[in-house]
Amino acid sequence: MINNTTLVGRLTKNPELKYTASGIAVTNFTLAVERNFTNAQGERETDFINCVAWRGTAETLANFAVQGSLIGVTGSIQTRNYQNNEGRTVYITEILVDNFQMLEPKSVTDGRRNQAGGGQASNNYSNTQNNYSKANQSQKSNTDKSNENPFANINFDNENPFESKNDVTDISDDDLPF
Repeated sequence: MINNTTLVGRLTKNPELKYTASGIAVTNFTLAVERNFTNAQGERETDFINCVAWRGTAETLANFAVQGSLIGVTGSIQTRNYQNNEGRTVYITEILVDNFQMLEPKSVTDGRRNQAGGGQASNNYSNTQNNYSKANQSQKSNTDKSNENPFANINFDNENPFESKNDVTDISDDDLPF
């Protein structure tokens, strides 16, 4: 069976990170996705699609994305239902997000964050970026050898350097999964 979906849209509000009783991160958010066609008045209609992300994806999304951020998500459609206080069955359809991608430059996202007044997500984002920048700077200083030959230590004379000569594995037909 195939159940894949890919959406590109804007967040309708800041994602709010929550944790279950067992400590698993979760965030629910809504994506505003424009339709590919215009209506009779020449305007594009928008669908508001409920999404849920779990664990690391939820934490990353809550730390980096803000209201209005243009993001792409991949995942699957899931449905669930429950009985409300009036005894009626409520059906919910949402996207279970497997992965997301920020589709705007960091400067645009930071501008939205500053307009909204910053907050905790801003601090997490800045700290993460500072750590990333420091790691990149130290890596660049250690590996800034642009004139060196990366293949200088490999001997290509009459042998394949990528072939392992002593690593022979016997596999019987009983070990195969098919």
